[in-house]
Order: sequence, then structure tokens, then C-alpha cells
Amino acid sequence: MTPPGTARAADPERATLDKAAAENFPVAPFFLPGAWRADLMAVYGFARLVDDIGDGDLAPGGADAALLGVSPEQAHDRLLLLDAFEADLRRVFDGTPRHPLLRRLQPVVRRRALTPGPFLALIAANRQDQLVTRYETYDDLLAYCELSANPVGRLVLAVTGTVSPERVRRSDAVCTALQIVEHLQDVAEDLGRDRIYLPAEDMKRFHVQEADLAAPTAGASLRALIAFEAERARALLREGDALVSSVRGRLRLLLAGFVAGGRAALDAIRAAQFDVLPGPPRPGKLTLLREAGVTLRGEG
Repeated sequence: MTPPGTARAADPERATLDKAAAENFPVAPFFLPGAWRADLMAVYGFARLVDDIGDGDLAPGGADAALLGVSPEQAHDRLLLLDAFEADLRRVFDGTPRHPLLRRLQPVVRRRALTPGPFLALIAANRQDQLVTRYETYDDLLAYCELSANPVGRLVLAVTGTVSPERVRRSDAVCTALQIVEHLQDVAEDLGRDRIYLPAEDMKRFHVQEADLAAPTAGASLRALIAFEAERARALLREGDALVSSVRGRLRLLLAGFVAGGRAALDAIRAAQFDVLPGPPRPGKLTLLREAGVTLRGEG
């Protein structure tokens, strides 16, 4: 029998795509048309891989680095890997990409007339992660989310042929909210990477020190801060009600799933009494279904 780690190293494409099941929101659910599902999974594969490069979470064995033309000796250099990944992305638009996830993306780009901008923004966000590990203000964090999260929603709208200025605005709010929710769930994990996405001005306001984030459980001040940031995210998610109601059919279910995923994760954080340090609070399926119903009825 082949050891699981060996299998992941031998098939980095599959290793990356398999992570879709762990997301807070449905990436490409079964009820979508097959063409949409395939195209959305291709977009997800790109977004997941660039995040894995930025986080140092590539499949073991260095297969991704080799595919991108990076030597084993340099495979630890995330900025170099991101440069190589960007070069391969540009081959998607003009040439033949090396990485199988980018070869999977190429026909989607052509079929849906996608532009390089959103993909380049996601790479820029991961470059920023290597250089910026603290955010002074909430506005600074929003600017980061403009790179790290909002392009994904814009790509979903482009793949499904539903782009409009108003939808893009509301999608940006939802995607920013989902990014903030993920940051709240992963406070301890991010600290382990020497990253803090809680704005420093808010930490000061709530009398939270960086050392408080390394504790086994959250104290009262940190819980109050997490509750404050969670309410900000919930307010942004309210933009999702109008976004969902602006479309019909199975796309409406998909967008409702995104919004509901964020709301369900916030419910889980609240159920944990805003103590996110022992591990990421995750919602159950019943909570997700309930929130999806609320979102579809526009009652969020």
C-alpha cells in the first residue's frame, strides 16, 4: 500500500483540490451544472495552491516546486515560489503552463474570458503575507482583503456570467467578511506563523496583548475583541442578502451557501463564547442548513 504522504507528493493537484471539503462554504456543490462545477473547481485549485505556497503548506516531496521549475534547494523560498507561480500564471494567458492546476485553469480562462487581474491580486496577497505580519488599523485589514478574498467572489461572478457593478460591490463585502471570519477562527494558527490579523488599534482598545493570543484559552478581553470583530463580519455578510436575491436558480443556492457558511461559522464562534484559542470553532451541517434557509428568505 502506498503511504498517504507519498500519494499526496505524487499527485499535488489532487492534494490541493481535496482541501475543498474543509472550507467554510461550498466550493462547487453537486447541484450546480457540471460545467460550472468544473470551472469553479479550477478557480478554487488556483486560489488554494497560491495560499498553500504562501503558507508553506505544499504537499510533501517538493513536487509543486519542481513543476514550477524551482530547484529542491530553493523550494523553501516562498517569495521565489510565488514569482515562479506568477510566471506560470502568465503562461495561462499566453503559452502553456507547467503546473497541472494551471493547465486545468487555462480552458476556463479562455471559455469565460477571465482576465489576469483577480489571479494576480491573490498572488500579491500571498506576497504581502511574507512581508507584512501585523495590521495597524481595520482599514489596513480591509485593503489586504481586497487582495486576498474579494478576487475570488469576482471570479465566481465571472464564471457564472453574472457580473454587474452592484453585485461586485456586494460580493466584495461578503468575501471580506468570509476572510475576517477565517482569521477569527485561526487566531492561534496564524500566530504560529507569526501573523496577527486582529487590527492593532482594536487590540489596544480592548487591552489585548500579543501574549494573550498564545494562551490555551481566551481571557475576557480577547473574547470581547473577537465578539467585536465578529459583529463587523456579520454586518458585512448582510450585503449577501441582496446579492443572493439578485440572482435566480442554482446560482442563488450557491451564493446563499457562501453567505450561510460565514454566518454558520460566526454562530460557532459565538457558541464557543468567542474563545477561538483551543481550536477553530466549526459549524455543524444543521447550523449551515439553517443559515442557508435564513439567507434564501432574506432574513439575515
